[in-house]
Amino acid sequence: MIPYAVFGFGLAGSLTAFLIFNYHPAKIFMGDTGSMLIGLVNAILVVKFISVAQTQGISVPVYAAPAVGFTVLLIPLLDTLRVFGIRIFHQRSPFIPDRNHIHHLMLDKGWSHNTITFTLAGFSLAFVAASYLFRLAGCTWIVLAGTALFFAGIATLYYTRKHPRLFVARMEAGKLEHQGTRIVPLTKDIVLEQQNLKG
Repeated sequence: MIPYAVFGFGLAGSLTAFLIFNYHPAKIFMGDTGSMLIGLVNAILVVKFISVAQTQGISVPVYAAPAVGFTVLLIPLLDTLRVFGIRIFHQRSPFIPDRNHIHHLMLDKGWSHNTITFTLAGFSLAFVAASYLFRLAGCTWIVLAGTALFFAGIATLYYTRKHPRLFVARMEAGKLEHQGTRIVPLTKDIVLEQQNLKG
């Protein structure tokens, strides 16, 4: 399947070149169009992998291919679903940004951008390797184990995070009225979120 191989290695090569300039401190940043294109290509490659992994004539058949394909996208997929669920539970649009993503939880623990990047990449590789090694256990058990480990990690990050003191201040003549450890603007989204939490 030379076309799919070229597709995959071409994406990997372009992202490696992009990483040179995007590595912290970044000189360039990716926009929504680039990230959506990467997601589309990944989805296509995973679906194709699942459809051909156990067909006849494949030199290295992969059992439990749906589970292995799921673990390739496990962290971004489950994190997106989790954040969407939290927003909908609080009666907010799932597309309104907030600080509930997994990398925000890691930033709140004081981790650096480099540490977060390598940690998430390492866990992604570990999930894929583990799902391949335990592929004979079956799709259901692999997906359940991966999901359980993901949410156990999220719970650990959430309940061990630091809680910095928060000060909300108004601006007068370009100066803050109160100096605190952290100053945030009082926006409509923040007011609505606080009202929902109190209600």
